[in-house]
Amino acid sequence: MNHAATQLPTDPTCTDPMLVNCVAYSADGHRLRDISIDEISDVLETPDQWVWVGMREPDEPLLEKLREEFGLHPLAIEDAHSAHQRAKIEVYGDSLFIVAHTAQVVDGKIAFGETHIFMGRRYIVTVRHGASLSYAAARRSCEQSPAMLALGSSYPLYAVLDFIVDNFFPIVGDFQKELQELEEEVFQDTFKRETIRRLYELKKELVALRLAIAPLQDILNQLIRQFPGLIRDEVRPYFRDVFDHTARINESTDTMREMLTAALNVNLSLVTVAQGEVVKRLAGWAALLAAPTLLASWYGMNFKSMHELDVPWAYHAIIVITVVTCGVLYWVLRRAKWL
Repeated sequence: MNHAATQLPTDPTCTDPMLVNCVAYSADGHRLRDISIDEISDVLETPDQWVWVGMREPDEPLLEKLREEFGLHPLAIEDAHSAHQRAKIEVYGDSLFIVAHTAQVVDGKIAFGETHIFMGRRYIVTVRHGASLSYAAARRSCEQSPAMLALGSSYPLYAVLDFIVDNFFPIVGDFQKELQELEEEVFQDTFKRETIRRLYELKKELVALRLAIAPLQDILNQLIRQFPGLIRDEVRPYFRDVFDHTARINESTDTMREMLTAALNVNLSLVTVAQGEVVKRLAGWAALLAAPTLLASWYGMNFKSMHELDVPWAYHAIIVITVVTCGVLYWVLRRAKWL
C-alpha cells in the first residue's frame, strides 16, 4: 500500500533526542523562551506563565525528573514509561492523563504508536512512543493564535488531538483507493490468489485502524462534557469538531470492513461458480464421448450371433447412427449451456 505521509521535523534548537520541546508561555498566549527541564518548577511558580513540554520515548530518569517538576502521579508516570497502553483518559487530582493511539506510514506500511498526554491547569506534556509524527506543526499553529493559547493548556490539548486524528484521514483515503482496485480485480475473469491475500491484509489493517481511532470518541466525549476546572468552555466546541472527525473515520472504516467482507464473499462465490462451470463442461464432453464409446464397445464384443454384421451396409449405418447421436447430444448440451 502506498500511503503518502511526511515526517515533520522536530525543534532544531533541542539537542536532547528525548526532550523535543520545553517552552514557557505567558498568560496572554505568547511564547516566552525555551527552558530546561530543571526550570519547569520555577516557571510554574510564576502565576502568569505556563509550560508546554514535548518528549519522544524518554527514559526512566527523565520521566522521574518530569514527575518531580510537575508533581505528577507515580501511576501515570509508570504508564507513560510503557508503550503498550490501551487508549484511555484518567484523572489524577487536578491533572489528566490521556493515552491516544497514533498511526504513521513507515516503508509503505502502517505502523502504530502511542502518545501519552499529561495536562494540568498550567502545563501540558506530550510523550510519543513508536510511530508518530512530530507535533511541531500543531505547536506552530497554536503559536500563530496567541488569543487561543491565552485560554491555557486545554487549547494545546485540542491541537494535539486534532493533529492525531487528522493524520488518519490520508491513511483512510489510501485504504479506499486500494479497496476500489481490489474490487476491480475481484470481478476479473482470472482468479488471483494475490487478490485474496491483499483483501485479507487490508481487512486486518482496517481492524487495527479502528482499534486505534474508536477509543478516541469516548475520550473526546468526556473532554466535551467533563472536567470544568481543566477544560475551558471556549475550547469545548473545538473538541466537538475533533469528535466529529473521529466519527467520520469510524464510519468510513466500518463501511470499508463491510465492503471487504462482501468482496471476499463475492470472490469465493465467483471461484465456486467458475469451478461449477468447468465441471459442467467436463461432464458435457464426457456425455458426448459416451455415445460413440458405447456403440463401439457394443460391436467390439466377440459374439458369433450378431446378424447385422452380415449386412453389407451395416458398417455405414453404424457410422451414421453414431454421428447423428453425437450431433443430437451436442445440440442438447449446447442448448443447456453445458458446452
